[in-house]
Amino acid sequence: MRQKLILFFAAIHCLSFAQTKADWKLPVVTEPTFKKDSFNIKNYGAVPDGITLNTKSINDAINACHAKGGGVVVIPSGQWLSGPIELKSNVNLHLQENAFLLFTKDKSQYALVATNWEGLPAVRNQSPVSGTNLQNIAITGKGIINGNGDAWRAVKKDKLTETQWQKLISSGGVLSENGKQWYPSEQFLQASKLDKPGVLTNGKTLDDYKNYKDFFRPNLVVLTSCKKVLIEGLTFESSAAWCLHPLMCENLTVRGVTVKNPWYAQNGDGIDVESCSNVLIENSSFDVGDDGICIKSGRDEEGRKRAMPTQNLIARNCVVYHAHGGFVIGSEMSGGARNIFVENCTFIGTDIGLRFKTTRGRGGVVENIFVRNINMKDIIAEAILFDMYYMAKDPVVLAGESRADIKIETFPVTEATPVFKNFHIENVVCDGAEKAIFIRGLPEMNITDIHLENITIQANKGIEITEAAAITLKNVYVIPVETNPVVKINNASNISFEKSRFKDGSDLIFEISGAKTKNLKVTNSALAKAKTQTKFLENVSEKVLEIK
Repeated sequence: MRQKLILFFAAIHCLSFAQTKADWKLPVVTEPTFKKDSFNIKNYGAVPDGITLNTKSINDAINACHAKGGGVVVIPSGQWLSGPIELKSNVNLHLQENAFLLFTKDKSQYALVATNWEGLPAVRNQSPVSGTNLQNIAITGKGIINGNGDAWRAVKKDKLTETQWQKLISSGGVLSENGKQWYPSEQFLQASKLDKPGVLTNGKTLDDYKNYKDFFRPNLVVLTSCKKVLIEGLTFESSAAWCLHPLMCENLTVRGVTVKNPWYAQNGDGIDVESCSNVLIENSSFDVGDDGICIKSGRDEEGRKRAMPTQNLIARNCVVYHAHGGFVIGSEMSGGARNIFVENCTFIGTDIGLRFKTTRGRGGVVENIFVRNINMKDIIAEAILFDMYYMAKDPVVLAGESRADIKIETFPVTEATPVFKNFHIENVVCDGAEKAIFIRGLPEMNITDIHLENITIQANKGIEITEAAAITLKNVYVIPVETNPVVKINNASNISFEKSRFKDGSDLIFEISGAKTKNLKVTNSALAKAKTQTKFLENVSEKVLEIK
């Protein structure tokens, strides 16, 4: 009960200051501190020849440091081959400049472990770096941690050049029946055909999964239920799946890191902050195969049972290059997300810039999200996206891939119905996107209270709003190539455009449809230079729109 009260008052505190746009009073994140005692892995038998397996030496140094009350475990300059490393409380694992920690391709070194995947009890290979129920820990320095991810992952042909594809298939492995996907082994291929192959169900043990061991790709760094965590300065690259995965942690600081994965790395997310409280991510860069900075809190019923939102999080001064999304919430957000602050970030070449995604079955409430001062360039799909029909597919359709249209149905509202509300996004500039703004809620649960202000976006297409309510767009300037229409509104209500501008000579500004559409207002906005201002489709009256 005490913990619940603490979280409640923390949430109230965040809300009280967040209403002031000019001066956010951000959550306070406590960092760990360490004794100055150092433990050099060379003194425990480690050899930097890239051949010797240093797993025992590194873990012995960590254990010795922990036993003596903590301090710094030093990985000096050199190439250090290792199997899985387990962190301990009060230990700072520090990679000096030019230290290269490379995890072995030998999968026998990674034991199958019972863990958690998207809120479900699951089987995976042990992560290269992990820690559970720890306090006061850090991974710091100027070195590189490489997960040797190519040894683990499947690859789609459409994501490689022909030369890269031929080199990959000549290295071994097996192909799918249609020849469009490469798998590292037959074991991996067969497991991929199973329904939820990694979920621990029906009293099964780890031994029941050993015939599919190759399939269970480990996340590079997994920290579970840890308090006072610092990750600083390092480069993390080539993860088999997610790169950085803090789970149910408190007081987490991620500062000055570089995260790199090849763009074909399926599930190769940069950082996935799951069910964590009091988080700071700053001064970092991400160039990865899936979402860049992603907020999660468990999936579907299991996530709702855990009931641990990600909350009181700051992400600032970060750059995201290739990624499915620059800053992302969802889709596994069944425990909710709240009091999230994002500022002074740049997204270059990401599939989507600001990406908020969910789907029926998730449940969970995402609320009190504050974003400002965002730069974007060459966004492949949407600059800003809210979508409650997430399909668990890449946001950009690959060549030759087809997707069915969304079937619009109304379902009863239950605990499995997701909620998006109270988002404030301001000061966004985007030079190039396929679509500027896309907002799509559910018929039974509209997206509500979205406030967009001081937005300038150059894109191929403009704005689309459907099944949404209480959306305000103030000083929004969208410059689309396709101007018939610039704005599509369908089954939406209480939509307000104020001091907004639209491209001169546009064929059509507003296309309005849907029997539920009502109370649309446009004030102090430049519409006069459009060829046609409004077009009303079936089941909607012209009275729903007021222009002043």
